Amino acid sequence: MKLGIFTVLFSEKPFEEMLDYVKEAGIETVELGTGGYPGNAHCNPDELLNDTTKLKAFKKAVDDRGLTISSLSCHGNALTPDEEFAKHSHETFVKTVQLAEKLEVPVVTTFSGTPGAYEGAKVPSWSMAPWPTEYAEILTYQWEEKLIPYWREWGSYAKDHNVKVALELHGGFLVHTPATLLKLREATSDAIGANLDPSHLWWQGIDPVEAIKILGKQQAIHFFHAKDTYIDQNNVNMHGLTDMQSYANMQDRAWTFRTVGYGHDLKTWADILSALRLVGYDGAVSIEHEDGLMSIEEGFNKAVQNLKPLMMNEPIAKMWWV
Repeated sequence: MKLGIFTVLFSEKPFEEMLDYVKEAGIETVELGTGGYPGNAHCNPDELLNDTTKLKAFKKAVDDRGLTISSLSCHGNALTPDEEFAKHSHETFVKTVQLAEKLEVPVVTTFSGTPGAYEGAKVPSWSMAPWPTEYAEILTYQWEEKLIPYWREWGSYAKDHNVKVALELHGGFLVHTPATLLKLREATSDAIGANLDPSHLWWQGIDPVEAIKILGKQQAIHFFHAKDTYIDQNNVNMHGLTDMQSYANMQDRAWTFRTVGYGHDLKTWADILSALRLVGYDGAVSIEHEDGLMSIEEGFNKAVQNLKPLMMNEPIAKMWWV
């Protein structure tokens, strides 16, 4: 595994300045945004796909620093009833897959998407209970008419281009748990796998180590985001884990995103990294920083400082004692 960073954190830095900065901090691999929610400040597919000279210079800038590109990120919602954003999300995904193939990047990270509750709906709808029964009926419609057909076609497209699709297990989208990921994977393609981010599992009550074991048995972990979550039990008692308050209300929220080591201790993170190695994951441990109590630089550097001693870099040795 390589220590990485989701570089949208440094979107205000020019591309090569950003590469120098993260390299100096000890980063080995970068995850680059190509559009959608993350934006494309460092990696514009339209420019790179249409200009071979720019594409070569882009790749050389990464290679010359001894870095690699772990993933191209186009997190969006291609299934939303918002036709303009759905079209943009889909087109960005297609171009991102094409660019990943040209750059020999193995993984594209994104969201599964969330459709509306019915044909003609104006906004996405995320059902969280099977009763009243119309909620279950909405979910059946969304999966059978929207989610599975879309990813059956476009998962195959990615596979044809030698690219894996890592869907982030994120609340608010239809694929948000190990079960929903495996359900979609079974109905579509093994090109579909998880972008496993512990921060989104903890607030759903899921133990990330156990999630890694479940998905690892199916070789269904395609990417990993390193982000933490602090759960305030007193506020959980008030608001529940499905707290809908703004992330800015940090004193009152049931849970908040933290940088690595500030929501759970480093033994927990050591267990997570060990579980990843146990199931054969050998990709990036890509830091994502959304900690409202720290600056961009401090949150990033704290995550690097906490993760670096825990990373296992050498190949597994033969068990001489067996």
